[in-house]
Amino acid sequence: MSLNHIKQGLKRVHGTALLPFQAAAGRMRMVAHRSVRFSGVYATYDDALSAASRRGLAGYDHDAVAGVAFEEMCRLMPWDYPILFWLSQRRQDIRSLLDAGGHMGTKFRAFTNVLPEIGSIAWTIYDVPAIVKAGEKRARHDGIDNLQFTSSIDGYGPYDLFLGSGLLQYLDVPLVTLLGRLVALPKHLLLNKVALRKGETIVTLERIGPALVPYQIRSEASFLESLDSMGYRVVDRWNIPSLSHIIDTHPEYGASESAGFYCVRD
Repeated sequence: MSLNHIKQGLKRVHGTALLPFQAAAGRMRMVAHRSVRFSGVYATYDDALSAASRRGLAGYDHDAVAGVAFEEMCRLMPWDYPILFWLSQRRQDIRSLLDAGGHMGTKFRAFTNVLPEIGSIAWTIYDVPAIVKAGEKRARHDGIDNLQFTSSIDGYGPYDLFLGSGLLQYLDVPLVTLLGRLVALPKHLLLNKVALRKGETIVTLERIGPALVPYQIRSEASFLESLDSMGYRVVDRWNIPSLSHIIDTHPEYGASESAGFYCVRD
C-alpha cells in the first residue's frame, strides 16, 4: 500500500470522526437562532413545511420573500451558460416557453441581455401568487409587456419549451405531476440547478430572507426514471459544483449534486 493510499484513508477516517461534531455545531446554531442556511431532514415536502410553520414564516408564497435577492437573480451566472447555449441552438424551434418557478422574470431579464432575439418568444412565468403579483408590478414598472404571469397552469399550453431553472428543489409535486397539468408535454426541457443525491429523496429547510422554505434533494435514479417515463431523452447534462450543499444540521447525509439537463421528447 502506498503512502498516498494511507493518507487518503486517514483523511476519510478523520472526516467521518468529525461528523457528529459538525452536526452538533449546526444544530446549536439553529437553536440559538444563528445563521444556518439548511436545517433538518424530512421525508416529504409537507413534513418540512409543517416543521417550518412551527418555527415562523414558512414557504415562498409571502410578500416579504418575493423581493429577496431579486437583483442578484437577474445577473447572468456561470451556470446559466448551458441554458443560453441550448436556447441559441433551438431558437428557431421555440415560439412559446413556460418558465416555471421563473420568479419575477429574472432569467428573462438576464438572458435577453445576451440573446435579444429570445425577446420575441411568448414567455409565460409560473410561480406562487405572491411572486406573480410582485412580478406583474415589476414588469409594468420596467415597461416589459411580453411577459405573462400565472399561478396556475392547469390546461395551459401547448408550449415548445419548459424551463425550470432552480425550480425543482422548491417544487411541492413531482415534475411528472406538474407537466401533466399542461394540455400537452413540451418537446424541449431545460432544467437547471436540480438538487440530486445517490440515496433516497430527502427534504431540508432553507433559510430565504425571513422564511424557511422546503428544499428537496431528489434521488438521482428516481429523477432520471421519471424523465424516461415521460418519453424524454437526455441530450446534455452538466454539473454545477459551486451549488453543491451540505445540510448544516445533518452533514452525515453528504453533499448534494447540482445538475442541469437538456431533454427532448422525440
